[in-house]
Amino acid sequence: MSDAPRLEIITPANVALACQIKVTPEQEEFVAPVAVSLAEAYASFQIAWPRLVYVGAEPVAFVMGGFDPDAEIEFFRCGIWRLNVSAQHQRAGLGRFAVEAVLDEARRRGSKRATVMWKPGVNGPEGFYRRMGFEPTGQEFAGEVVGAIALD
Repeated sequence: MSDAPRLEIITPANVALACQIKVTPEQEEFVAPVAVSLAEAYASFQIAWPRLVYVGAEPVAFVMGGFDPDAEIEFFRCGIWRLNVSAQHQRAGLGRFAVEAVLDEARRRGSKRATVMWKPGVNGPEGFYRRMGFEPTGQEFAGEVVGAIALD
């Protein structure tokens, strides 16, 4: 992977490719398939921010941010809703690239804090998000830990 990763908007031309992104089998219980995320994005099109990460001509990851400054629940106002890095492209910095892209968009929108939620477990994403700077808030939602990061 000599090409630098880049974000692309999901379009009719690449939506089928997006749906082919699969995490490792042991990670499947921790993240929804891309097709489910895209259905959720379509249902909340004004606040969801779904993107594909490409390296060269190949889509290698999917990330979806959510931006709803008027959300009743504070931790749904700005954050990462989904991150799926294809199994064969993990440990190459693509998850970090995707998360940083969402955080950059959050800053561009004037947000001072972003959140993410994760399901606890041995193969879950907690370690990754903590290395990115997210810290548990002490809150839980639907059995998931809420983490937050300051965007200063």
